[in-house]
Amino acid sequence: MRRPADCSAMPLDYEHEPVTVDGKTAVVIGATSGIGRAIALGFAAEGADVVATSRSKERVGRTAEEVRGRGAETLEVTCDATDRADVEALRDATVEAFGGVDVLVYSPSYIARRSVVDLEEDEWDRVFDVQLKGAWRATQVFADAMDEGSILHVASLSSQVAIPDLTAYSAAKGGLDALVRTAAEELGPEIRVNAVRPGFVRSEQTQGTYTEGEPRFETIRERTTGERLGDPHEIVGAMVYLASDAASYTTGEIVTVDDGFTAATFDE
Repeated sequence: MRRPADCSAMPLDYEHEPVTVDGKTAVVIGATSGIGRAIALGFAAEGADVVATSRSKERVGRTAEEVRGRGAETLEVTCDATDRADVEALRDATVEAFGGVDVLVYSPSYIARRSVVDLEEDEWDRVFDVQLKGAWRATQVFADAMDEGSILHVASLSSQVAIPDLTAYSAAKGGLDALVRTAAEELGPEIRVNAVRPGFVRSEQTQGTYTEGEPRFETIRERTTGERLGDPHEIVGAMVYLASDAASYTTGEIVTVDDGFTAATFDE
């Protein structure tokens, strides 16, 4: 019989880093609505300074006030995620104001609800420019300003399960999964790259599609333990963990937060 290894001489270190973003500087692109806004406000409440940006000057100003209301410092900078010059200007303004960037969260969303046969080429290109090329663009631009840190993306269940009429979005999010893994390999260990894959969450985009009484909502009810949609704030905890120093050994991962939707198999 093989004897178990003697681990008595191995040092045991029970210290661990806390799960917090306190003291970090975070940039959240696509931060003025839905999940992105929840992440920006959640990070601010946890002690991070947060630059919450989108294309809308009005929404950026409103979200900045909410960030300040949680005791965090911020900047009011608009950014079109499909414009490299805008993304670079956002990076430079943040570095100038805060001395660096610790965390980037890329969370813009653009969906063309068309089937594979009805989708127009310009719609395909627009979705990819926001969801995949934009994710690569932001990763590249902000990695250049990070000695170390964390880059986080918002993935999607649509890369794992077939959702009708989300052809371009699903394909782009599948590409994002690959980008996360490849960027993690190339940028590590100094920069960790991860994503959170939310389930079906209440937002402006899901209103009217995944609401009670709609056929798709009934599928969600059947496959989730709570028989409901998620709320944006329920995605924040996973993002805080991945952005924190407690996740120092976590990179190239896509953490699913979907109330068991993808784990479900048979009804009782």
